[in-house]
Amino acid sequence: MAIIDLFSKRRKRERGEFPDVYEYDCIPKTLRIQIIHLIGEIYSQDNKITNYARSVFHEIEQALSREYGQFSLTGGREEGFESLSEFILNEADPERVLDAVEILFRYADNQIRDNSFYFNRSLSMDDALEELNARFKESGIGYQFESGEIIRIDSEFIHSEAVIPLLVLLRSSTFSTVNQEFLEAHKSYRHGRYESCLVEANKSLETMLKVIAERRGWKFGENDSAKKLIEVCLKNGLIPKFLHNQLNALQSILESGIPTTRNKLAGHGQGSQVRVIPEFMAEYTMHLTATTLLMLGRASGY
Repeated sequence: MAIIDLFSKRRKRERGEFPDVYEYDCIPKTLRIQIIHLIGEIYSQDNKITNYARSVFHEIEQALSREYGQFSLTGGREEGFESLSEFILNEADPERVLDAVEILFRYADNQIRDNSFYFNRSLSMDDALEELNARFKESGIGYQFESGEIIRIDSEFIHSEAVIPLLVLLRSSTFSTVNQEFLEAHKSYRHGRYESCLVEANKSLETMLKVIAERRGWKFGENDSAKKLIEVCLKNGLIPKFLHNQLNALQSILESGIPTTRNKLAGHGQGSQVRVIPEFMAEYTMHLTATTLLMLGRASGY
């Protein structure tokens, strides 16, 4: 069912009552209920949860309970769809709520998309995921479901103009390793592992440069640093000739951006002092990584 632009919503927009910044630590009850409605629609036929779907819910409930070190999600009062719904509705920890939402929608995206025999055959998974993300945005919650994971949004502009196009690009089998490393960097960022975030971001850049160089037949060393790989790609004309006047500036940005940030703040021993990497530096690195990878991918013709 498509999202309806109700009169009350339009009036709220006119009064400026929708949130201007993203919230991360609280998932409102209205959003939880909307997500439950959507899950029920995805996993049902003729408005009824199928028996096959119930077995899926049972497996997911058991998996989450085991990970949390509990016998059940809701104290054994309910099971299957009812248990997961109660958990999503009442769980106090927003990250655990997102655990359940991520697993349920990942299963749907991976398994139901191409085989909806036991599920809602009339519902497009693309439409369902679009609605989920629209509900997040409508509620001012700073998360989106992309490439099988719920990821945190810190800048809507950066996310829509760089991260989403990049994830679309990286879905190609050509960039599967780049995609894995970029998502690992994003995961580390979300969980506050900022040193790991910088390391994985740099790895994704190096891998992207290696993939491009290898497919173009350009010579490079297997252990070449990002700086050397950048030089290889620029030397071989990755950037169009009419932009040669800007190559020096571009190379400076690339060289002094992700690799230098990583070298100065991560990837080496801490010495006698404990190193604290600030969140803003990890956030900057993720944004710079996304825009740089997208630029390189598009420049290479993919």
